[in-house]
Amino acid sequence: MTIRQRWQRLERSTRRRLLGLPRTAKLAAMVAFDLAAITIALTLAVLLRYGDISVNEMVGQWWWLWVAIPLAAIPTFVVCGLYRQVIRYIGARAAMQILVGVAAMSCFIPAVSELAGYDLFRAAVMLNFFVIATAFIAVSRFAMRTWFGTSRSRRADFVMIWGAGYAGVQLAQALHAHRRWTPVAFVDDDPKLWGRVVHRLPCINPDRLQSFARRKGVGTVILALPSASRIERHAIIDRVEPLGIAIKSVPGIVEIMSGEGTESEIREVPIADLLGRDPIPAHLNLLQRNIEGKTVLVTGCGGSIGSELCRQILALKARRLVLLDRSEFALYRIDQELRRRRTLDGNTDATIDIVPLLGSAGDRGLMERLFSTWAVDTVYHAAAHKHVPIVEENIAEGIANNTISTWITAEAAMAHGVETFVLISTDKAVRPTNVMGASKRMAEMVLQGMMLRQHGNTTTCFSMVRFGNVLGSSGSVVPLFREQIRLGGPVTVTHSEITRFFMTVEEAVQLVIQAGSIAEGGEVHLLDMGEPVKIITLARRMIQLSGRSVRDEEHPDRSIAIEFTGLRPGEKLYEELLISDEVIGTVHPRIMRGNEEGAPWERIEAWLVRLERAAATGDCAGIRVVLNEAVTGYAPASEIHDLQWQAHWSGSAAPSTPLHVTDMPSPSPSTETTPTHADKYRPHTAS
Repeated sequence: MTIRQRWQRLERSTRRRLLGLPRTAKLAAMVAFDLAAITIALTLAVLLRYGDISVNEMVGQWWWLWVAIPLAAIPTFVVCGLYRQVIRYIGARAAMQILVGVAAMSCFIPAVSELAGYDLFRAAVMLNFFVIATAFIAVSRFAMRTWFGTSRSRRADFVMIWGAGYAGVQLAQALHAHRRWTPVAFVDDDPKLWGRVVHRLPCINPDRLQSFARRKGVGTVILALPSASRIERHAIIDRVEPLGIAIKSVPGIVEIMSGEGTESEIREVPIADLLGRDPIPAHLNLLQRNIEGKTVLVTGCGGSIGSELCRQILALKARRLVLLDRSEFALYRIDQELRRRRTLDGNTDATIDIVPLLGSAGDRGLMERLFSTWAVDTVYHAAAHKHVPIVEENIAEGIANNTISTWITAEAAMAHGVETFVLISTDKAVRPTNVMGASKRMAEMVLQGMMLRQHGNTTTCFSMVRFGNVLGSSGSVVPLFREQIRLGGPVTVTHSEITRFFMTVEEAVQLVIQAGSIAEGGEVHLLDMGEPVKIITLARRMIQLSGRSVRDEEHPDRSIAIEFTGLRPGEKLYEELLISDEVIGTVHPRIMRGNEEGAPWERIEAWLVRLERAAATGDCAGIRVVLNEAVTGYAPASEIHDLQWQAHWSGSAAPSTPLHVTDMPSPSPSTETTPTHADKYRPHTAS
């Protein structure tokens, strides 16, 4: 072992022993040091003023002063709060306490001298004492803080803070006491700050980021820019990403003001920042039109879209919010969250009635009771199965939940005079290659047909809002990629060319509410989703922003690989928002209206009856026949993958030609005799 290694080992062991001492022992050591420092400072101050006086003469003639001044220092420092500070974490406050305490001690010198009848101590002695004592006490404490901090810095990750404003300084203060991250510099676009020291850290030009980070071993950049727009944050991410440095962030100004985050809270960079697009401010009158003072029903309230709808409806002061979900846990979770929000938002929100109902939107009896009991004004129908592979493996349930439940809910809503009914649809409904998309297109056609068949003075306004993927929602690639990166990979992508539209859930729901307010009835509203994003690009950026690197054939030594798993059943490479090319603008710049033809209600109802019976018997081939007839552009990309269907035909060859619903045997006599939804509402159909 070398001398240097022996010294480092001794240093580490000494540091551990000192840190392991009880608080009383540490306090006693500080008091003893301060007594010695004050005594030495007083002696040096007198010697500097009276160079021809000897120490023996001083101590022998005025020894009492050398006892009184140091003893008076301890209670003075106690009153100033100096002994309440923890050496490892002292900062500007401790420096001020030292200055105040030593200044008070300097004033004691002439007072004690006068009481003792001496004229030795004058202004020069006071000034000398103040400078020397301050240096001894302050330098010793801050040197110990630095020494104790070296062990932490060797274990911690070095970080840079982008933004030397208030939020950045608050973050730096928090990190100085943190054991995981050690800040080494600020980065800021303001040239006035370049080369200056902010909160003991240098502030550098962003152009020096790469060289400085490499020299200091920086592994993370933290964005402390709560008031920056997404476009500004996106530009910074573009500058940092090629450097292979992890990026984290503090909450935005809205979250800080609402109490949902603090300036010093460190989070993953919101994936929305990768889109580089700021949301357009909402039109308040459109948000309030169908909600304020009304009874609003949200089906599928526990899902990603449904739960965000509930949050925004609560903030818009609905009179009553009716929650419907068939998942008990999802219903419980959103109900508890809304009740907490209702309490926190102020007394005015406390009057909003929250009604949690457990059940399915496809239950005819439940929907009848719901609408007759609660006098609903507005419906946001978000209940749906949305995962393409899952629905492909459970075709009958997908049709029952996505299409038949929409029919049941819409019929009940119209029968009870609901004013507005908004269906949450999807871009997968356009020329679908999967059952999920086709089932949602059938749900759109149901509302289009029902809008056309209405008559009388009371008319329900049925409309649909179609958009793409929601960032971070359940089943989204974003949480999947994050988990795969956390586990060290590989990150799985189905195809190198697959692209998707993305939008934040907050913006999507705001636009859904506004689209429902401008609806005239029967139209499909399309949301401006921006530019489509390549999933492989998203995966690469998420890997790089986490501080990892993408492993491939050219770079086999890098950390995380991307594997291509192949398109899943029913999955498309590209999604579209329009069936036809006819689209017109609306009063909102990000909401468009598509001109898409439906079908006569008589034909739609016939298709629905066949779908309902096929779903009840598990006739997947019959379902496909109906979808082929009804949905324009439906082109299944693969054979039937329904798990029960495959198991049923596992012992014999599956039919080469899809069966019609009448060809499929019923599993039980009771199923055939069960009245269909069409039978219940047949009086409302056209003759």
